[in-house]
Amino acid sequence: MAHSSQTTTPYYGLMAEFDSTQALLDAAHKVREAGYTKTDAYSAMPIHGVAEALGMKERKVAPFVLAAGLMGGLAGYGLQYWAAVIAYPMNIGGRPFHSWVSFIPVTFELTILFAAFSAGISMIVLNGLPRPYHPVFNAPRFALASQTSFFLAIEADDPRFDAEQTRAFLASLNPREVVPVEH
Repeated sequence: MAHSSQTTTPYYGLMAEFDSTQALLDAAHKVREAGYTKTDAYSAMPIHGVAEALGMKERKVAPFVLAAGLMGGLAGYGLQYWAAVIAYPMNIGGRPFHSWVSFIPVTFELTILFAAFSAGISMIVLNGLPRPYHPVFNAPRFALASQTSFFLAIEADDPRFDAEQTRAFLASLNPREVVPVEH
């Protein structure tokens, strides 16, 4: 029988509950130093430095906004050029067909429109939303993550994950408790 290189576990991972933001931040640093890469932290408030402590990569929305803004500007200008110069050329008041100055307001507005929609949509997609269900919701006390507690999870998919060793490691970080998270 062939043996899989990945550890197969009946659950999503392990989760430790901490009493304070500082305890969670300290644990996050230690988890990263131990070499775990598939981790996440949960709290009711933003904790400055926890994403960096866990080694999370920042996903940039800006390139998407720039590309969409440029497309919007080109689409607005192109549509006006096509209408005024190619499809319906009309000599009004002796002005040239390609009167670029009159194209500026629509070009500007379509640039902003495309960029704004791109910012909203790319932010939602890059954040993995909508996500009405996540396995961490199965942790017994996870509802407290939106109130008073702070949680740190290590996924079973992590290359360094070993159920017993990871549980002992998390327990050494002085959490309130360490629980398995079912799928």
